[in-house]
Amino acid sequence: MKKARILVVDDEERVRKLVRDFLSMKGYTVIEAENGEKAVEIFLEDKSIDLIILDVMMPVMDGYEALKTIRHYSRVPVIMLTARTGEEDELKGFGLEADEYIAKPFSPKILVARVEAVLRRYNDAAGETIEADGIVMDKTAHTVTVDGQPVELSVKEYDLLRHFLENQGEALSRESILTSVWNYDYFGDARTIDTHVKKLRAKLGDKGDHIKTIWGMGYKFEL
Repeated sequence: MKKARILVVDDEERVRKLVRDFLSMKGYTVIEAENGEKAVEIFLEDKSIDLIILDVMMPVMDGYEALKTIRHYSRVPVIMLTARTGEEDELKGFGLEADEYIAKPFSPKILVARVEAVLRRYNDAAGETIEADGIVMDKTAHTVTVDGQPVELSVKEYDLLRHFLENQGEALSRESILTSVWNYDYFGDARTIDTHVKKLRAKLGDKGDHIKTIWGMGYKFEL
């Protein structure tokens, strides 16, 4: 099986070398960038990048801004790598749809393990189609149609719908949805889920009625 191409973005050359050396030992191809602006430029030119390791604190364009820009174009997995470990910083990263958040200093072996776990999660989702009452999700093409008509969803709306479709008939708490869809064990204000559900229902039209509210708990996708 072809090994992934990974873009490593950090303004410190020693960090890039450390990450590159450990990933290369596992057979991964590593591309490097020294700031967010260069990372975006490389990513938009190289359509074969499978994962990005992205530092937060960088000159020219920081990691948050780079991730925000990349998410306009792609759902490529992104692991944030940063010395900023406050809760607000982590929430900001996950709010911009990062897949993992690793604090510096870090264990290179743990970083490689996280890379492999994220890639495995994405590869497992590839090549599948889910259908439910006219809603068709093609995970390979990353598209959704309703009664044959394409529906434009944001990255998180797509991930949320996939979670509902993969867990049809199950009562899902807001906390479990945040953990599964946002990849973060978050126990604070869960209103972000309600906002995304409202938008998703509207985009699905009549099919949005399949997303049932369980008052005081969360949601259930039910036919």
